[in-house]
Amino acid sequence: MVVARQVMKSYDGTLVLRGVDLTVERGEVLCLIGPSGSGKSTFLRCINHLEKIDAGALHVDGEFVGYRRVGNRLHELPDRVVAAKRAEIGMVFQRFNLFAHKTALENIVEAPIQVRGEDPKAAAEHARELMACVGLGHRLDAYPGQLSGGQQQRVAIARALAMRPKLLLFDEPTSALDPELVGEVLDVMRDLATEGMTMIVVTHEMAFAREVANRIAFMDQGAVVETHAPAEFFGSPRHPRTRAFLSKIL
Repeated sequence: MVVARQVMKSYDGTLVLRGVDLTVERGEVLCLIGPSGSGKSTFLRCINHLEKIDAGALHVDGEFVGYRRVGNRLHELPDRVVAAKRAEIGMVFQRFNLFAHKTALENIVEAPIQVRGEDPKAAAEHARELMACVGLGHRLDAYPGQLSGGQQQRVAIARALAMRPKLLLFDEPTSALDPELVGEVLDVMRDLATEGMTMIVVTHEMAFAREVANRIAFMDQGAVVETHAPAEFFGSPRHPRTRAFLSKIL
């Protein structure tokens, strides 16, 4: 589903991604972990072209992200084409980014109607199904300010799913939540993993990564240091930097 080869990204002359190599298979859950500032969130934003890469290659489902190849050169796609491709990649952020003046239901149907041109009645019916799936079928008419942080994040997940994405990206989806609310969001993510959704999850929730991930990738200083299945990753990490990181957080 995702193939990254030597992906580079700089901000104001500072190299943030230093040749990221990573492959994510269809239906796989990959957890990205590492210290703050290691490039995890930047890499996620490059996958759906919220950030443009400076070098390397990045494919989603066999296609370049944000570009098309003509001969030996890459040409950036028009914004409307990029937006259409981005609609196939759902993203859930640290902050919920819900429209405060819209109800939960209205937040979910906004993109399917405006971006995909879905029939409003069909979009609303799908939104009701998704709200039921995330355990909020009784809060359709609630505004974000009337919902807890965990409930808002579950609405944000439902909103991402409303676009029927082929890939879901999670950027530390529980980091802004009070500890007692984390579990309800992770439960929804577990269900998605069980259903076969391809997911890349930037997280500090080691128990979740150990339980749900097919593989765990450790990033440090803008590069993927090592990638293993959870048992090997936590049981016998090979790189000294990974061992040092795990010794501090476990």
